[in-house]
Amino acid sequence: MNEQIEALLRQIIHPESGQDIVDSGFVDRADMGEDGNIAITLRFQKARDPFTQKIKRQVEQLMAEHFPASNTLVIVREAPPKPRRREQQTTTNEICRIIAVASGKGGVGKSTVTANLAVALRQRGYNVGILDADIYGPSQTKMFGCEGYVPEAEVDEDGNQYIIPAQSLGIKIQSIGFFIRSTDALMWRGGMAVNALHQLLHQTKWGKLDYLLVDLPPGTGDIHLSIINEIKISGAVIVSTPQQIAVADVIRGVEMFRHEQVNIPILGIVENMAWFTPEELPENRYYLFGKGGASRYATEVGVDVLGEVPIIQSIMEGSDDGRPAGGYDARVEEYYAEIAAKVVDKLPTEC
Repeated sequence: MNEQIEALLRQIIHPESGQDIVDSGFVDRADMGEDGNIAITLRFQKARDPFTQKIKRQVEQLMAEHFPASNTLVIVREAPPKPRRREQQTTTNEICRIIAVASGKGGVGKSTVTANLAVALRQRGYNVGILDADIYGPSQTKMFGCEGYVPEAEVDEDGNQYIIPAQSLGIKIQSIGFFIRSTDALMWRGGMAVNALHQLLHQTKWGKLDYLLVDLPPGTGDIHLSIINEIKISGAVIVSTPQQIAVADVIRGVEMFRHEQVNIPILGIVENMAWFTPEELPENRYYLFGKGGASRYATEVGVDVLGEVPIIQSIMEGSDDGRPAGGYDARVEEYYAEIAAKVVDKLPTEC
């Protein structure tokens, strides 16, 4: 079976099993000929089953998207699937510290904070990776300018398959965004999303990392519980904006990590978009979203404030251009260097 095609087919999840069609045994053959054409044989109990035709169309669309110059023939034959799922060791064993970056609600700049914090840690000399766990709204591919990256698969001598992450600014990046088009809307049930995340987490070839930042979806749900149950998280960073409605949602996030069955240390809160200072009035601060709401809450519940990040135009521009501003704008670098220093101080120096 062609390794690159197999890696792509693993992103197709059977709606009933919640597992990918390769490990579920629905792919009998997947080859690319010398002429560049592709032949794929799928095996299903019933060839006319609605799921069968849906998956066949998904395979055809996926191949057309990634191999537009190739002709693809997808054959469906009636035969029981042959599950080929094999247990393989997780690739997270060489990761020293894992930090969950979370927010109670969307739109507070959680992914932007994740990207710039990763850059700040890298600038301190650490090996850093990012897992974009926001399955329904991945954005790290855009943040780091690697949207066109197509992950390759690597198979070891024991037959274990690994996904090679993208690299940008010396940071390893893995995201569901590499496997879907930016215009696609993922209409996945919770189990399907969790299964995809499981593969991204445990099959990515991370190598040795000092820090892995996990960019979680907003809120509290299946993805959060899956991450919490599957890996040992060293600590959590909560991102909020100053206004009361955002702080109200932060409370739920803090309580989730503090729950007795979770018990993950909260490293602190980052108050994003804290104020705005016009370049022509450098002494002025305008608190567009209120003043210090997240900081006040942090004090009330005994959580540290890691930093307050103002609205700076280059942060927005850097996110759009695929260059986190913390890597080139000294004003932004200053704030994130402080946050990174506090994060480092709060975690063990030895793995």
